[in-house]
Amino acid sequence: MADQPKTAEPGRARLSPRKKQQVSRGIQYLVLVAALVGVVLYADWGSLAQNFAKPEVAREALPDLFTVALRNTIIYAVGGFVCSFVLGLLLALMRLSQVRPYRWIAIVYIEIFRGLPALLIFLMITFLPLALPGFQVPFGTYGQGILGLGLVGAAYQAEVFRAGLQAVPKGQTEAARSLGMSATRSQITVVIPQAVRMVIPPTTNQFVALLKDSSLVLFLGVSGEYVELAKFGNDLASQYANATPIMVAGVTYLIVTIPLGYLASRLEGRKGSTR
Repeated sequence: MADQPKTAEPGRARLSPRKKQQVSRGIQYLVLVAALVGVVLYADWGSLAQNFAKPEVAREALPDLFTVALRNTIIYAVGGFVCSFVLGLLLALMRLSQVRPYRWIAIVYIEIFRGLPALLIFLMITFLPLALPGFQVPFGTYGQGILGLGLVGAAYQAEVFRAGLQAVPKGQTEAARSLGMSATRSQITVVIPQAVRMVIPPTTNQFVALLKDSSLVLFLGVSGEYVELAKFGNDLASQYANATPIMVAGVTYLIVTIPLGYLASRLEGRKGSTR
């Protein structure tokens, strides 16, 4: 006699996948709430406010926070971005070149500067006058900071441009050549402008990254009128033996980077919707 199929007992009915998902989500919420309650009960809010959010110390950062530190941060970031943009485009064209030595040079540069910590690049720049007697980076401290950011950023920007250049349909180049344009002119007037438009979102993200990396300028030994946000906050924190200036500098970074990150996301969304 064949076995009769077993029926689940009423009290032990198996949960449906949807019910399991609801139970799992409920457990995750409970864990999150428990963690938040633990943090609230454990933290010494009075001590945190005294050491990280002291109003009178924060006021001491004004107005130099904006007129000196933020201004210098923007100078370093914008200068480094312009340098990385131009050099990155050149490296991308070299990497896609049919001339093999150009490709080798571009590949070696990109791999080295992407593989080395950015901090080492800035430290090497400080020793340039020793390695090359008589050599001076133009524009002094500003030039050193811009050079460091530009060299590091160019390696990443080159890969961004390479992806954009390869994304331009080959038919665009063929159409330009059929109109009598030379290979160089078709690149400059047809391919590169389209590639630049394609890479605007990741290029915006690259600028945000350079803005944050500008904090590495402090390893050049900057002081006085050349300090950027990180150095400015650290110096004030040491002067007042309080971390509030570091928090103020961090908030200032966020005031600039969050809108830029939002802009990059909007540009990426708009690019995706037009495909």
